[in-house]
Amino acid sequence: MCDTGDQQSTAAVIVKEPAATIVEMLKDVTSYEGEDAVFECRLSRETAQDAQWFLGDVPLQSNEMNEIRVQGARHTLILRKVTMEDCGPISFKVGQHSSAA
Repeated sequence: MCDTGDQQSTAAVIVKEPAATIVEMLKDVTSYEGEDAVFECRLSRETAQDAQWFLGDVPLQSNEMNEIRVQGARHTLILRKVTMEDCGPISFKVGQHSSAA
């Protein structure tokens, strides 16, 4: 705000978070049944945007079968003790960007 005594002017500053992009794409993984399968993606920056992992069309969350980690700009998915039913496309999405393996 600027106040000269008989006049006033106000303005606001708005800061927007720039969109993160995927700079290290997913790579295909081959694992034996009973082993863990590890997928990694690296973004252009740390972000508060929602990032989501998918197996096929099913969104994944951390639980006893899946571990999702975020370390800075690196996002990791670990599928624990995979079975034949786990075969299929894995994808990672953040904002308008996605990667698949």
